[in-house]
Amino acid sequence: MNDCCCAPPPLNLGGNKKRDAAYRRVLWTVLAINAAMFAVEVVAGLAAGSASLQADSLDSLGDAANYTISLLVVGLALRYRAGAALAKGATMGMFGVWVVATVIWHILHGTLPSAFAMGTVGAAALVANAASFGLLWAYRHGDANMRSAWICTRNDVLGNLAVLLAAAGVFGTGTGWPDIVVATIMSLLAIQGAVVVVRHASRELQIGRLAAAE
Repeated sequence: MNDCCCAPPPLNLGGNKKRDAAYRRVLWTVLAINAAMFAVEVVAGLAAGSASLQADSLDSLGDAANYTISLLVVGLALRYRAGAALAKGATMGMFGVWVVATVIWHILHGTLPSAFAMGTVGAAALVANAASFGLLWAYRHGDANMRSAWICTRNDVLGNLAVLLAAAGVFGTGTGWPDIVVATIMSLLAIQGAVVVVRHASRELQIGRLAAAE
């Protein structure tokens, strides 16, 4: 699923008050969902010894921070919204690098995670992120700020599905390799999403600066 294939929508340099108000309500909701899932997944991931659950928990924390940034810049001029999206893209990229480091640690220590904990928490996270995905669907073709929030949630849903597959793999094989493979895929998703967001935000930032200079 490559967002670069989608033609960017017409840009509004100021914002729409009615749309912005609705977007704020959605962001508050998904912010609460991600904050709650971070608390659940970080405890479960450490207890279960699962790289994919730990990666998913940090992803939820990063998303909560990103949604907070989005709330702060909704309705502001394009250059501020694009700047926020640029920061969020960098955050997504750093998450990907962190997951790679986690994967290496688990490989070196030969961790065998709990398949039951992975499956239970992964299923709960999937339900929560599917709800967030549905709420943000209407904003998937918005500006870079809105688009980045939707991309984060899309990656979360894909990551949750992958965690469930990893849980089944760990249960079936009795090894931690399915967990390692899924965590690696999640890091690649984060890096791919970061590239898309940064590229889109950079274009909008240039347009916003030109508009401000006129």
